[in-house]
Amino acid sequence: MSVYEPWDAGRSAEIIAEHSHLEGATLVILHALQEAFGYVPEPAIPMVAEALNLSRAEVHGVVTFYHDFRHAPAGRHVLKLCRAEACQAAGGDALAARAESKLGISLGNTTADGRITVEAVYCLGLCSVSPSAMIDGKVVARLDAKKLDGLLAEVDR
Repeated sequence: MSVYEPWDAGRSAEIIAEHSHLEGATLVILHALQEAFGYVPEPAIPMVAEALNLSRAEVHGVVTFYHDFRHAPAGRHVLKLCRAEACQAAGGDALAARAESKLGISLGNTTADGRITVEAVYCLGLCSVSPSAMIDGKVVARLDAKKLDGLLAEVDR
């Protein structure tokens, strides 16, 4: 489980200044902002654009192109379910439907209590041991209904 700082313009400016000299700084800065705050805060986008001499549209385009960037804070726990072909063929569709049903949310959303965010990912590189998932950065292979229920119970504590 990760603990994030509340968004702060001063902290954002520090992060941007710390990385703005690097090659490919846009992605580096956006990842650093998300690491600090749990998402890329909308008010930070013009700050990044100004520091890198880019348009707001260019920075916004990067944020929206890459699915890993969040636009709002994630839940206290993040469950990523692989939705790639190998995992789908091994029962991933049923597992995704089970998670949605048990949590009362669809993929890409967070429970109302902020406990868990469920996200679709498109390959965790575990095709030979599919279906797979990731919970709070920990990879889970050969996911089945029992393992999924255990993961959900674990984050419910």
